[in-house]
Amino acid sequence: MTAPLWKMESPRSYFAKALVDTGRRNPDVVVVGADTTESIKTLDFGKVFPDRFFQLGIAEPNMISVAAGLAAAGKIPFAATYSVFGAAHTYNVIRQNMAYTNLNVKLFCSHAGLTVGPDGATHQINEDIALMRGIPRMTVLVPADAPETAKCVHAAAAMKGPVYCRFSRTNVPTITSTDDDFAIGHARVLRDGSDVALIGCGLMVARCLEAADALDREGVDARVINLATVKPLDIATIDRAARETGAIVTAEEHTVVHGIGAAVASAIAENHPTPIAMVGVQDVFGESGEAEELLRKYGLTAEKIVDAVHSVMKGRDRP
Repeated sequence: MTAPLWKMESPRSYFAKALVDTGRRNPDVVVVGADTTESIKTLDFGKVFPDRFFQLGIAEPNMISVAAGLAAAGKIPFAATYSVFGAAHTYNVIRQNMAYTNLNVKLFCSHAGLTVGPDGATHQINEDIALMRGIPRMTVLVPADAPETAKCVHAAAAMKGPVYCRFSRTNVPTITSTDDDFAIGHARVLRDGSDVALIGCGLMVARCLEAADALDREGVDARVINLATVKPLDIATIDRAARETGAIVTAEEHTVVHGIGAAVASAIAENHPTPIAMVGVQDVFGESGEAEELLRKYGLTAEKIVDAVHSVMKGRDRP
């Protein structure tokens, strides 16, 4: 299967630029970091707004607490670090100091999923979506590419309440445009289709589009949905896909245990039970390796999405 020639861009670079842009528009925006400010490029914000930038060192729970204090004082803090430290190491602090208190903290974390690569299993957080979507009041965003990462920054700054956003360390295919609409709580149909719905988040949305092209050559009409907002879930778009296609495949760079596949399955079970298959990391840890070879080894490919479609379509209640 030949992948389309998409432009490869860095979510971190778009994140950094969007932070500076947001900071220029709103003097209440501040940034809090935990030692990784150069790696995830929040240092760019600090160079422009040094009095609104707080580098706290290797102290992620303190980063969340300081951000919560700034939010309580009326600021709009963006706390940022690697996902494994920002979501897992700080979980109870997020729960108590961000969500329980319903404070306006925006936690944006890079280096999510397998594509952290050579850093290995200790740094490859494949459970963060599950952790964050289970917390009451938490909005959970997973942008498909670099331009959409920037849109998440602007949308998070504009809304009230705690937000978690995760994105990749590696460069990813650019499949959206800076002119595309984006709204928290709304999934976007990138390609219409009547035979099966492919629902992806993060870098797996590009692989859904690639799979849809391959399926089209087989005569299978696949709908592709970009689920950039995992919570609140766009129930209407998912329900419509279930009713109109009769088969769903989800795809995520995350464990299939309590990820977007589980979220979608729960929604359709309640509204319109539909055969579903989930492409993602199984109930295992990752390992050290280059990003693409890890995606292949753990089955996060367009080919595996196509295989899942062949399987799930057999269970449809129509020919």
